[in-house]
Amino acid sequence: MIKLGELQELEMSKSTDFGIYLKEQGSTTEERILLPKAQVPKDIKPGDTLSVFIYKDSDDRPIATTLTPKVTLGTVALLQVKEVTTIGAFLDWGLAKDLLLPFKEQTERVHTGEQVLVALYIDKSTRLCATMKIYDYLQKDSSYKKGDKVIGTVYEVIRNFGAFVAVDNLYSSLIPEKELKKSLKPGDSVEARVTAVKEDGKLDLSLNEEIPVQIDADADMVYKLLTEAGGFLPYHDKTEPALIAEKFGLSKNAFKRAIGRLMKEQKLRITNDGIEEIK
Repeated sequence: MIKLGELQELEMSKSTDFGIYLKEQGSTTEERILLPKAQVPKDIKPGDTLSVFIYKDSDDRPIATTLTPKVTLGTVALLQVKEVTTIGAFLDWGLAKDLLLPFKEQTERVHTGEQVLVALYIDKSTRLCATMKIYDYLQKDSSYKKGDKVIGTVYEVIRNFGAFVAVDNLYSSLIPEKELKKSLKPGDSVEARVTAVKEDGKLDLSLNEEIPVQIDADADMVYKLLTEAGGFLPYHDKTEPALIAEKFGLSKNAFKRAIGRLMKEQKLRITNDGIEEIK
């Protein structure tokens, strides 16, 4: 059976003026598919096999190509948005006909020039389409363990829950809301630390370093902002958490650990009105 959306080895059946027809190896059925003349290798003859990808042309007819697309059926890839139209976005997947990402398959509206992580599927009309809803397409058998550094792509963000990330654009993972120290959106690349490997193989991630290392980084950042402000900032351990997060991008506990480190190093003091550099 010739399979839409997949790479497969097919056998040359016969030649025509506009290309060659291919069939499943050893098949005696009438099912065959056209490989256009421009892509036919020289010296190929009936009975020879060829690796091709099957998709649909502009007239919605199944057709073969020797080009290898950036994504195949059931796999995930990062693709660029070429155009947004009234029916959805069209993505560059390495073939002459761009790949449709319908609006209903977008977890967030995309724009021309953006990179989006998608999977390839066959819709109800037997067309190949892309979806940003890739949760069920990701693997859960990575070799990563707690403490490992990983790189991944954000594919969905749910408020008050967290950011879903495809580690290596392959493995299922989540940055819980409490670990998000900056705003993320689908398509963003992140470097994170594995904080847990769940029983089902999914990964929990954090954008923060382990606490001893993170305290140093946070303290350096707070001290830099303090000196840039002329040696005084109206924030201290009694300041509202939301104000601290807005100014420093830190939780209140992280801020308190940072200023505690700076006080120990005798770089600042806490006053009734804020923190003050010790010169």
